[in-house]
Amino acid sequence: MNRIFIYIGLIGLLCACVSNRYDAKTIDWSDIDTGPTTNSPLDLYGRPSDGYGTDISDDTSHNIAVLLPLSGQNAPVGETIRASVMAAVLSNAPSNLSVSFFDTNSDDIKATFNQALETSPSVIIGPVFADNARTIRDIKPNDLPVLSFTSDASALGNGVITMALMPTNGVEATLREMSADKIKNFIIFAPDTQSGHLMAGAAKSASDTYNINLGGVYFYQESNTDSIKETAKSASLNDARTAAHTRARIVLSDILTNEQLNILEKSNLNNQLEKLSKTETVGAIPYDGILFLGNGGDTQTLVSFLRYYNVSANDARMYGTTMWDGSNLASDITMSGAKFATLPQTKTDFNTLYEQISGTTGNRLASFGYDATNIAIGMIYSSTTPTAYLFNPSGYIGTDGLFKIKPTGDNERALRILQLNASGTPIEIKPAAQTFIQPLYTTSPQDIEPIEAYDIETTGIDPDDYIQIPERFKSKYNSHTIGTNTKKSPTIQRSQIIAFLPDDDSESIKNDNFKPIKSDTVKRSLIEEYEIEE
Repeated sequence: MNRIFIYIGLIGLLCACVSNRYDAKTIDWSDIDTGPTTNSPLDLYGRPSDGYGTDISDDTSHNIAVLLPLSGQNAPVGETIRASVMAAVLSNAPSNLSVSFFDTNSDDIKATFNQALETSPSVIIGPVFADNARTIRDIKPNDLPVLSFTSDASALGNGVITMALMPTNGVEATLREMSADKIKNFIIFAPDTQSGHLMAGAAKSASDTYNINLGGVYFYQESNTDSIKETAKSASLNDARTAAHTRARIVLSDILTNEQLNILEKSNLNNQLEKLSKTETVGAIPYDGILFLGNGGDTQTLVSFLRYYNVSANDARMYGTTMWDGSNLASDITMSGAKFATLPQTKTDFNTLYEQISGTTGNRLASFGYDATNIAIGMIYSSTTPTAYLFNPSGYIGTDGLFKIKPTGDNERALRILQLNASGTPIEIKPAAQTFIQPLYTTSPQDIEPIEAYDIETTGIDPDDYIQIPERFKSKYNSHTIGTNTKKSPTIQRSQIIAFLPDDDSESIKNDNFKPIKSDTVKRSLIEEYEIEE
């Protein structure tokens, strides 16, 4: 087991007899009175002596156990957080605090956790992955806080807390902006993953809160161009709009060819036919907003295909989430005007400190690790109880702005709204909140259910609405409405019956029009802000 002990001012051997400052007791983590919110969040950037209710005169030895993947394919993730933990300890911890690192790259997380318990930690930092957090939650001492980095709400609770950004925060912040923009009807594009379905469920919940109609939900295979193309084609109503366009041209051509017309009628019909020859579709799309829940690369591909199928930003405003942060979308002129919610800019002095410690550039995961360590230090040396410190209702000011931890284990982070302008640097149009005096969110991650795909409800497209023909020919050249879909939506798939397994393919599909799409293999060695999965 890889164990590293860090002392402030001295790196040496650790005495094995480290004890907790507070007595073990039973804590009902789900029923903690956090008290009233004030306008004074705790600034984590100050040293513990400058913080909220802290007392660094304690002579008792204390230990923090850190559980991270320090070997194997996820080692870069673990090393990122380890460097941020070291940066916080070296900057802010008293001399009687030690830190022990344990490698979670093991088939037996219980054994690793038990080894960590031998150091009598006051708090655990980590693990990274939801399965590990869930296992530790079920076996840990009741009074031991765990500051993990999973964004899976189902792995939290009973003192297992996350420092990661909860996807529901980003989704609701974006829906709030859509409401401010007076969007009436929108559709969702999301990756066909567990996280994608859950985020779509969060968007559905938020859309009810902000009174915006969710018209359709479309899932695609991540990084799969064929899947993304078919999804964009379906959402653009391309088949119906193309068929209506073809029918309109046929009607005009047939009348010009087969009917007796005066000069004015011929000129009018020819002008309409010429105008139609310059387009490929007729009919407006039945939504005025699009919410992209995937990363910047997939969003860029989707937008490209939507343009191909005659849906542009002029037809529907485009919105995203923190998954767009740092993507190439910022330089894409076709995405100008698109908005997304994201964290405030990371503090410059943290970036400088992290580079000095690690020799590399920090990221959001590093800043989460830094804040987790400062919270752990503040909690250990606080004159209040651990729960009173952790669940400070006024929250904290960390490296990424304002946030607070909830007794349920999830958190709320204040987000800002950025707008793309093709300059390469999005502009901030709404800053993040500075206090929790006004509630930021209404959506609880524990209440979100994943939803399944459903098509846009539409009355269809009548080709006759897009051409003008002499009244005497209307009954003879009457067209039928194309693309009608009045299917009700959405179907909420309860989480307890969700199966993230391949569908049963024992019965073959016998249809010449069916062409299965082979999904690209996506390998992830880095951690996204939204989702951390083994």
